[in-house]
Amino acid sequence: MATITLDRPEARNALTTATKEALLAALTEVHADDAVRAVVVTGAGRAFCVGQDLLEHADTLAAGGEVQDTVRAHYNPIALAIATMPKPVVAAVNGPAAGAGAGFAFAADLRLASERASFVTAFAGIGLSADSGMSWTLQRLVGYARASALLLLSEPVTAAQALDMGLVNAVVEPDTLGAAAHELAARLAAGPTIAYAAIKTALARAAVSDLPTALETEAVLQQRAGATQDHRNATAAFLAKQTPVFTGH
Repeated sequence: MATITLDRPEARNALTTATKEALLAALTEVHADDAVRAVVVTGAGRAFCVGQDLLEHADTLAAGGEVQDTVRAHYNPIALAIATMPKPVVAAVNGPAAGAGAGFAFAADLRLASERASFVTAFAGIGLSADSGMSWTLQRLVGYARASALLLLSEPVTAAQALDMGLVNAVVEPDTLGAAAHELAARLAAGPTIAYAAIKTALARAAVSDLPTALETEAVLQQRAGATQDHRNATAAFLAKQTPVFTGH
């Protein structure tokens, strides 16, 4: 298991170019590390991540840069790296998550929120459209109507409201968030990681395909999972009334 922590607490973990590059590098590293079987993404201090560092962004615009530069160079690959990670990703949302910060949390497989957490899309408030994959992930989490309202109105959502609408999987006391995220990630890391990766792929493909295509995707992925030692061992353990041990092979 690996934990990736956004670590600019003095700026509520706002995303500078250096921070975005470091986050993408960390995600790339854990993606390639077979010893890492689950990933936790969280923030240092009182915030998860409040999105783009607007001071740096203003300097970029003044120098002739464009929004699309960081969207294509940073936000797109980061959101894709989280969503397509071949192992479970848990977002431990310890405080406010805004803009791309919220987008990264939405791209994770599971979200645990502190009671102090909040979410706001933020883009419309500064005259921008959605990025960080939010137009794709948000409506799949809460439905088109709620996603539209969250993006257009850009109103903050409390942790309790996020739980009610399905944005997060659980809300815990602030002091227990780290332990709860670690426990969940450890549980996932001990599970059938090849099957988890296949489930993630099946869900993502089914979201943009018709039923026959989804069924064929399931058949292909199930064939691969069925050929693993994990499946064989788990089947034998079930018949022997034993607890299966998964190795990721």
